[in-house]
Amino acid sequence: MIHTSHLSKIYKNDAVETIALSDASFEIKKGEFVAIMGPSGSGKSTLMHIIGALDTPTSGTYALDGEEVGKLSEDELADIRNRKIGFVFQSYNLLPRTTALKNIMLPMVYAGLPKEERIKRASDLLEMVGLSDRRSHTSSQLSGGQQQRVAIARSLANNPSIILADEPTGNLATVQGEEIMAIFQNLNKKGHTIIMITHEPYIAQYAKRIIYLKDGKLVKDESNHRQKKVRF
Repeated sequence: MIHTSHLSKIYKNDAVETIALSDASFEIKKGEFVAIMGPSGSGKSTLMHIIGALDTPTSGTYALDGEEVGKLSEDELADIRNRKIGFVFQSYNLLPRTTALKNIMLPMVYAGLPKEERIKRASDLLEMVGLSDRRSHTSSQLSGGQQQRVAIARSLANNPSIILADEPTGNLATVQGEEIMAIFQNLNKKGHTIIMITHEPYIAQYAKRIIYLKDGKLVKDESNHRQKKVRF
């Protein structure tokens, strides 16, 4: 599904160059649950932005479903982000005065789905994350854990092939974080490919595979660890 070859990203500010990513090569197959971890400044966010078609590498190639992303136009990149990739962010990125149901429906509006289908799908997704009774609550009326559940449901709105989660438990207490990881594990069991950015080792253990970055370089790719599991 994902194939990267010698990815590098260099940011230039006047005469100063910052190497955010250096010669990273790896593959992620359909149905994997991968954590990308490392300390601050290790290149995690840069790599996620490239995988999510939000940025392009300075050198190297990234192919998604056999299509080289770096050769696509801005409209084609936007189409990939809307159809193939669901995003979950640390800060939830929900509209605060909009109901949970309408927040989830928003990506479907951009995809041109009929209103009846949007309502049905959003309702089903709310039920999946255990928030059917909060459908009419605005984001500002929900707890952090509930907002992240809505954000996960929204990421699934257009049935993407990949879910990209950037520090999804970073703003949550331990119990809420475990609830979120349980949802991800259940989604993975259903066949969803999940790529999660985290700097927390205990969160990374919920994934089946861990890619470690340090100073922009891929230093370890571990798939034989004992996966931590939670029930939801």
